[in-house]
Amino acid sequence: MSPARVVLVGPMGVGKSTVGALLAERLGCGYRDTDEDIVAEQGRTVADIFVDEGEPAFRGIEKRAVGRALAEHDGVLALGGGSVLDPDTRALLAGHTVVYLSMDVEEAVKRTGLNTARPLLAVNPRRQWRDLMEARRHLYTEVAQAVVPTDGRTPEEVAAAVLDALELKEA
Repeated sequence: MSPARVVLVGPMGVGKSTVGALLAERLGCGYRDTDEDIVAEQGRTVADIFVDEGEPAFRGIEKRAVGRALAEHDGVLALGGGSVLDPDTRALLAGHTVVYLSMDVEEAVKRTGLNTARPLLAVNPRRQWRDLMEARRHLYTEVAQAVVPTDGRTPEEVAAAVLDALELKEA
């Protein structure tokens, strides 16, 4: 039997990539990140796609990348922060074990510095982060079987909390 698939959702900077890699290692399965898939396929950064083509074009690319990854990957999968905005993506997630990694704005400031390398946070980053979370929090919660707060926790502690929340055993 293949390892349980875990799909991680949550805001930018919450640690989906770091925690995802740790989870995959602990579960003895592969790890995949849809933002990395997009960069590899497009040959440019997510920020460059936003700047060059705009958010709607990026969201279309992201939707296709998430659909492919959900169909092909049976390990741990990390999704981009805005992927849950798409109703088709949310419908696809219904058949999967999804964990929402959460954090508050103060933790976001510490982790990301809320800097301009994040295209959606270029102007008034704290307010924009709060606005993004107001728009997305209910979507993350809607698709998730478990919510794991990351505030004040190391990636290792978060990975352990995810395993506990899903009652999964390490490989």
